[in-house]
Formats: sequence, C-alpha cells, structure tokens
Amino acid sequence: MKDIAIYGAGSYGNEVACLIKVINAKGVEWNLIGFFDDTKPIGEQTTYGSVLGGINELNNWGTELSLIIAIGNPVSLIDIVSKIGNSKVNFPNLISPDVIFHDRETVKLGKGNIIFFRSIISYKVRLGDFNLLNNDVFIGHDSVIGSYNVLNPSTRISGNIEMGNNNFLGVCSIVLQNVKMGSNTKIGAGSCVYRNTKDNNLYIGNPAMLKLTPGSKE
Repeated sequence: MKDIAIYGAGSYGNEVACLIKVINAKGVEWNLIGFFDDTKPIGEQTTYGSVLGGINELNNWGTELSLIIAIGNPVSLIDIVSKIGNSKVNFPNLISPDVIFHDRETVKLGKGNIIFFRSIISYKVRLGDFNLLNNDVFIGHDSVIGSYNVLNPSTRISGNIEMGNNNFLGVCSIVLQNVKMGSNTKIGAGSCVYRNTKDNNLYIGNPAMLKLTPGSKE
C-alpha cells in the first residue's frame, strides 16, 4: 500500500479523500496520511485527516509520497505545482472505479488527473496533466484536452474538441463538437459553447456569448 497525501484541506480535498476511500474499498491501494495546505496550521483536523504542513514541509518530505492536488482553480493549481521541487513526490492519476471508458486502450492520460464519480470518457481521448473532472463529466471521442483544466460537475464535452490549458468550465456547461478552445477561458455554469473561443475571456449563456473581462481582447 502506497502513502498518499492531498494538497488542499478544504471541501474539495475532503471530496478527494472520499474518492480515495471508494477506490480502497475495491481493493486496498492507498494509505492516506493527511493533507498539505498553506492556509491552515499544522495539526488542524479535517474530516479525513490532519494538516501535515504547507509547501515547505512537502518539499522537505523524506520518503516516497504520492500527491493529489485538490484545488479547483487553474491559476492556483499551476502555482502550487510550480513550487513543488521534491523528487520523492509523484503525481498519480486518481480515477473513480465507476468511470466508464468506451475504449481504455485508446485513452491517453498524463499525470495528476482526477476523474470523479459517474464520468464517461469516450475513445481516442487525450488528457494532459493535472486536469480535474468532477462528478458526471462526459468527454467525447477524438478530443484533446491540455493541462490544468477544471471541469465542474455535469460538464459535457462533445467529440473532436481541442482544448488548451488553464480553462474553467462551470457546472452543466456544454462544448459542442469541433470547437477549439484555447487557454485561460472561463465558461459560465449552464452555458453552451457553439463556436471557437478567444483566450483570456469569459463566456456566458446559450449560446455562450463573450463577456469582456479586464485585460481581455476582442
């Protein structure tokens, strides 16, 4: 059994702890030793374990450790990953036992991805690193998803989608087939994206319309 810790001791971190419990119930795989979090004191208790420290304690950890980063914000997620410099830390993919792959052999995953309950991944899908797929996410065939993307519950990604990095898709958002989504884009909850998006912008509605944000470009 391998030691595993969760970075992020908030509500999402506790959800990841629940996922680890379910995985272990199917056959013991992980020993959850606790949480790392820079905003909470060492020793503070959560529902599923105590805080072991922050980034400094993690970078000085002396034994092999698997780490899951439970941060639902792409910018913060990137920042944390960039600060981890301990060669003893590795980043497994954490996948719920009930996730359905239409053809697992054709799906390629990077590292540090989390795929939550009831999600479905079609065939010939590629996921980069540190993507967070919350409950009931669907990704269609021949789609390429970059890294550090956060897909909230019931997000629907149709086939032949190209998605870059650092995107945030709200609850029940939809991206229709053949759309190209770049990077640093936010899609509002319940929005439906019909057309290619522009980087660094917010889209809301059905059809999703561009909402300019500070520093964005038309």
